[in-house]
Amino acid sequence: MLDTIKLKYFQGKQYIKDIKNAPMREHFRGFPVIKSGDVDCSCCPTGALISNPNRIDLGKCTLCGNCKCEAIQFSNCYKLGSTSREKLIISENMAAEDYEKFAIESRKEIVKIFSHSLKLRQVSAGGCNGCEMELNACSNCNFDMGRFGIDFVASPRHADGIVITGPITKNMAYALEDCYKSVPEPKIVILAGACAISGGVFQNSTELNREFLGKYPIDLYIPGCPIHPLTFINAVLDLISN
Repeated sequence: MLDTIKLKYFQGKQYIKDIKNAPMREHFRGFPVIKSGDVDCSCCPTGALISNPNRIDLGKCTLCGNCKCEAIQFSNCYKLGSTSREKLIISENMAAEDYEKFAIESRKEIVKIFSHSLKLRQVSAGGCNGCEMELNACSNCNFDMGRFGIDFVASPRHADGIVITGPITKNMAYALEDCYKSVPEPKIVILAGACAISGGVFQNSTELNREFLGKYPIDLYIPGCPIHPLTFINAVLDLISN
């Protein structure tokens, strides 16, 4: 008992106290800063970079940095989530602060039902385990997502919604839909990572079956490759709170 008390005294509180304003390392590639000028769209592996005018589709962007030039730079802002697929297309001279204000629109019914407790079932639909590992980190002692009432559960029967990672392969299409149908109503669907949102680097593969996304509504899009725990937690908190 004394050892536990001493450990807590010397280590202090390990979790990030202010999760919404947590500092990010300088070299983290986050929200893109886009200006007018010449860009080489052929360098983009997913077709996320668009010219005339210059734009970046965060739903496709892997944040690889190949497009960095005078017209394209990346800030370390990690708040990238959106409730609309269209809002993920970032245009010239758009500021990260302005994007944060309109990207996520919380709905009254979601806030009313899930603001105090949100249990999620994560489905890896053919992912590389990059996003999956980052989602696991959301519950560690540093980020401690559980203190906000947000947890991952083992069964869809115990969940309020699903988090999809990966491009949704043919082999996972049925399992994904079966998991979705097993979650009791009302429920939400979150796409996490470029692969889930657009197919990412696998978008042209013949081994994908993304019909699920056309059949069921998507409540939240969280870009990244892989997503960062701070990006995920902040996006979900904005979705379920006023």
